[in-house]
Amino acid sequence: MLKGIDNRLNADVLYALRAMGHGDLLVICDTNFPADSIARHTALGELLHMENLTAAQAIEAILSVLPLDTFVEDFAARMEVVGKPDEIPPVQMEVQNALDRADGREARMVGVERFEFYDKAAQAYAVIQTGERRFYGCFMFRKGVIPPED
Repeated sequence: MLKGIDNRLNADVLYALRAMGHGDLLVICDTNFPADSIARHTALGELLHMENLTAAQAIEAILSVLPLDTFVEDFAARMEVVGKPDEIPPVQMEVQNALDRADGREARMVGVERFEFYDKAAQAYAVIQTGERRFYGCFMFRKGVIPPED
């Protein structure tokens, strides 16, 4: 255990979050996502796990340490429901609420079509698979910067 670090963040996840640079993409996915095969194509090259957590719980922990890129519109994205791109299922609303609390601004996640999501995920820095079993519990976040102290 470390002081000031959410205990839901394991060593492998902390390593990846720290190693990411400005603009790098992080994928947080549910248990149905083709996580292992896609993670092999990422910069990290291996799948990370936060297995005993829902998507919202994992993202809440991640956003406690990960700054988001405020310079781009797609700093947060969700996988669109097939055939209903504007539908926001409960799992995505929970994550939106966690995002709003962490970021302090109400910025909606952009929707990404399922196969486009897979393609973008393969170009990410890392993939973290959660224990989320609900469909469409797949998200992307773009790392931002921490400004210098005054």
